[in-house]
Amino acid sequence: MFAVTAGNRLCFQLTKAKFIARLYMPIAQSRCYSRAMKLITKMVEKPWGCDDIAAAFAAPMGQRIGEIWYDSGKEPLPLLVKWLFTSDKLSVQVHPNDAQAQARGLVSGKEECWYIVGAQPGAQLGIGLKRAIDAETLRSASLSGEIEQMIEWKPVQPGDYYYIPAGTVHAIGAGITLVEIQQNADITYRLYDYGRLDNGALRPLHLDDAVAVSKPQPYADPRSGRVEKAGMLVDGPLFRLWLADSAASLPQLNTDEKYWIIPVAGTVQIAAETAHVGDCIYVSGGSNIILSTDARILVAAGPAA
Repeated sequence: MFAVTAGNRLCFQLTKAKFIARLYMPIAQSRCYSRAMKLITKMVEKPWGCDDIAAAFAAPMGQRIGEIWYDSGKEPLPLLVKWLFTSDKLSVQVHPNDAQAQARGLVSGKEECWYIVGAQPGAQLGIGLKRAIDAETLRSASLSGEIEQMIEWKPVQPGDYYYIPAGTVHAIGAGITLVEIQQNADITYRLYDYGRLDNGALRPLHLDDAVAVSKPQPYADPRSGRVEKAGMLVDGPLFRLWLADSAASLPQLNTDEKYWIIPVAGTVQIAAETAHVGDCIYVSGGSNIILSTDARILVAAGPAA
C-alpha cells in the first residue's frame, strides 16, 4: 500500500481487501459523511436518449434516458456533472456567458467540457462552424436548416475531450456516451432542432437569444484533444478537470476545496462511500481515496483560489 505523504497528497491503497461489495441504493437516496457524499442521481428522458444504457446506471425499463444529473438534494452546487447518452443528434445550440446570462436575469452562463467515454463507429460532435458568418446569415441558416451543414462535424472516439466556451455553436451527434462537466446553469438556446416534435408540437427555438450570444465562427480552443496520459485536462477560469488512473496522476487536492469524483472505469472508495461507473462523489480535499487497479476517474473542481 502507499503511505500517507505530506502536503495533503491523496494516498491510495491498492489492496483488493479494501474494496467492499456494492450495496443497492434507491436512485433518490444520498448519504453524507464528514468528508464524502454520494450525490443523488436524477435521470432525464430526452427524445434523443437511449433505452438501452449500461446496466450499471440502473435506468428504468423502456425510458429513453438522455441525461443523468448529480446533485446534493439540498443547495445547488457550483458545478453540475452529467452523463449523456445519444441515439440521435441533439439540437444545434449555444449557451451564454456569465454577463449575457445575468443581463437576462439569470445567475450564470454555461461553459462545459465533454469527455468521451463511448462512441459508435462514425459518431461525431459538431463544434463551431466551417467558416465565420454574420448574425443574419446565422439566423437564416437556422430557419432553413442549412446550419446543420455549416457546422464542423468532428469524428470522435473514447478518450477525446472538448471544452465548449460560451458562444460556441455546437451539437452532439448520435451514438455517443460522454461525461459533461459544466457550470450549474440549465440554460440552452436552440438554433435548430431538425423539426423534432415534443408531445406532438415542434420543440421551441430561441433564435433571438441564440443569435445574440453566438460566436458563429470556427472552433479553436486549446482545452481539447485526445487523452494520451492521465493529468490535467482543463485549467479554469470557471473550473478545473483532471483524469487520474493512479496515485501518481492524482492532482494535489487542497483541504479547503471541494471536488467531484466521477468513475469512468473501475471502482473508487472514499471514506465510507464506494463508487462505481454511474456514481459521483462530492468530497473534501484531504480525504483518503482507494482506487481499483483498473480505475479511471475524472476529478472536477472550481477555479483555483
